[in-house]
Amino acid sequence: MAVVGLSTAFSPLGGSLIAVRIRQGCKLAGVSLSPRRRRRTSCAAAAAVRAEVSFVDADEAKRLVAEEGYTVLDIRDRTQRERAYIKSSTHVPLFIENQDNDIGTIVNRQLHNNFAGLFFGLPFTKLNPDFAKAVKDKFSPESKLLVVCQEGLRSAAAADALEREGFQNIACITSGLQTVKPGTFESVGKTELQNAGKAGLVTIQGKISVVLGTVLISAYLFITLFPDQAEKLFDLAGISL
Repeated sequence: MAVVGLSTAFSPLGGSLIAVRIRQGCKLAGVSLSPRRRRRTSCAAAAAVRAEVSFVDADEAKRLVAEEGYTVLDIRDRTQRERAYIKSSTHVPLFIENQDNDIGTIVNRQLHNNFAGLFFGLPFTKLNPDFAKAVKDKFSPESKLLVVCQEGLRSAAAADALEREGFQNIACITSGLQTVKPGTFESVGKTELQNAGKAGLVTIQGKISVVLGTVLISAYLFITLFPDQAEKLFDLAGISL
C-alpha cells in the first residue's frame, strides 16, 4: 500500500512553518515509504516545499503594506466590496453570484434569498472557477499579497489555493476586516471596513426595537395618565378592555 506523508519543520526566519509533501512510493533520507514498490528511480522531484501562510492582526497587516510592499488582494464578493474597501486594493472575488438556472439552483437560491439573503444581506454565490487564473494574470508568484475577506475564512481558503499555484509570500488578517479599526487603512465606501459585512434586516433590528419600545412606553403612559381618553379610543377601535 502506497503511503502519502507530510512532514513539518520549523524555520527560524520569521517563525514560519515549512510543510514538506512526500508523494507516493518515494524515499526520503534513506527511508522507504513504500516497501512493496522498491524502485531505483529518483524521487528528487517528489517532495514539494511550501512556506505556510502568515496570519497577522490589523496593525501588522498595515505594516506589511506600508513597509514591506505587500499588495492588498480583496477576495470578498461584489456586495461587500461596494460597501467599503481598502484604497488601492485589487479585487478578485473567491465567490461570485450564482445566476445558474437549473432547477436545483433556482430552489436553493429562493431558499437562500428568503433567509440568509433577507436577514443578513448575503448574495447567493458559488465558487469562482477562474479565481486562481485571474490572480495569476495580475500578479507573479513572487508577489507579496495580503489576502483579505470580511471574517477571515474565505481569505484562508484563497491563500491555500494561491499557495498551491506557486505563490509564496501570502499573508491574511486573522478574523478578517471585521476586526480592522477605523483609520487603520485608508478606505473607500459608505461604511467602515469592519461593518461592510452587515446588511439585511439585522442592520435595522436595533432601530426597530427602539421604535417599538418607544411606542409601547408611550402607549402605557397615555393609558396611565389619561385613562378616560384611552378608553374612548379603545371603544372607537372596537377593543374591549
